Amino acid sequence: MRKIRVLVVDDSAFMRKIITDILNEEEKIEVIGTARNGQDAIKKVELLNPDVVTMDIEMPIMDGIEGLKVIMDQFPRPVIMLSSTTTQGAENTIKSLQYGAIDFIAKPSGAISLDLYKVKEEIIEKVILAKSANVHKLSKEVNRKNIHLKEIGYSKIDSNRDKSPIIIDRNSLNKKIVCIGTSTGGPRALQQVLSKIPADIDAPILIVQHMPPGFTQSLANRLDSISFITVKEAENGEHLQNGIAYIAPGGSHLKVMKSGGYLTIKIDQSDIRNGHRPSVDVMFESISKLQDYRKISVIMTGMGSDGTEGLRKLKLTGVVNAIVESEQTSVVYGMPRSALSTNLVDKVEHLENIAAAIMDFIRN
Repeated sequence: MRKIRVLVVDDSAFMRKIITDILNEEEKIEVIGTARNGQDAIKKVELLNPDVVTMDIEMPIMDGIEGLKVIMDQFPRPVIMLSSTTTQGAENTIKSLQYGAIDFIAKPSGAISLDLYKVKEEIIEKVILAKSANVHKLSKEVNRKNIHLKEIGYSKIDSNRDKSPIIIDRNSLNKKIVCIGTSTGGPRALQQVLSKIPADIDAPILIVQHMPPGFTQSLANRLDSISFITVKEAENGEHLQNGIAYIAPGGSHLKVMKSGGYLTIKIDQSDIRNGHRPSVDVMFESISKLQDYRKISVIMTGMGSDGTEGLRKLKLTGVVNAIVESEQTSVVYGMPRSALSTNLVDKVEHLENIAAAIMDFIRN
C-alpha cells in the first residue's frame, strides 16, 4: 500500500524534527520533506508533490496563512495547520480554515512545544483523514456581508432591536428551533450556511462544531462578521432568542433546558461522548426533550458518526425535519453518511442549498 506522503513546514528545526518523528512512526505515513516558511513550502510542494502538508502559522519571511493561500490557489491539496491557543493564534487559525486548510492542531504549549507528543495521536489521525478528504470543495476566503447589506439596504444593528427571549407555548408547534452539527470542514460549511440565513428567521440556531477550547470565540466572531443573524459563543444560563446562532464553546457540551418559561442554555463538562465534547448527540438529545417545538436538524461535513444517535432520539420525540449535506460537497462524508443510513433524513442537500432548505422548513 502506498504511504501518505507528507511535507512538514515549521520555522523551528526542533519542531520539524519532532513532527517528522511522530509521523514516521506510523507505517501508513512517510515524511518526504520539510520547509522553513511559507515561501519554502510553496517551492517544496511544487517539487515534491506531497499528499498532505502540515503547516505552522507563525513563521518569518512568509507565514503559514500566506503560504496556504498560494498552495490552495496553485497546488490545492489537504493542509493541516499547527497553531498556538493565544487569542491571535485562534483568530489566525479560523482565518486559515476559511482560506482552505482542512483542519488544525493546537500546540500544547506555544510555538515551541516540547510536549507535542501529547497530541501525537491527533496529528497522525488527522493526516490519515486528510488524505481522503474532498479538498477541491474547500473554498477560499469570501466576505459577502457588505455586498448583501448594501443590496437590500439593511442594518444588522436594526435587526437585533426587537429580539426577546423565547417564551414556551405548550399549546402549539408554531415555535421552531434549528440545530446544526459538524466537524472537519465545518467552519467553511457554517460560513456558507449562516451567511445565507435572513435576520428575521423565526427560530434560534444551536451549533456544535467539534473544536478544542480557545477557538470557538474566534469562529463565532468570524461568522458573525459575515452573517445577517447574530452569531455568538453560547453562554451558560442565557435565554434563547430568535435570529441568534449559538456555538457550543470548545471543550464543553451545549444543552437546552426549560427554565422559568424560557428555553435556557446549559454549558457543562459532563462526560465526553464518543470522543467528542462538544457532542452533536448530546445537543440533539437535549433538544429532543422539547415536546412543544418543531425541530430542524442539520448534519454536515465531518468524520465519524456524531449526531446519528441524537437524530434517532429527535425523530422519536416530536416533529423533526432532518437535513444532511450531500457527499458531493462534504469535505469528509462520515457524519452525513452515518445519519443518512438511519433512513430518517428528509432532505439531502448540496452545501449551497442548505440555508434555503432550513428556511423552507421554517416557513412551511
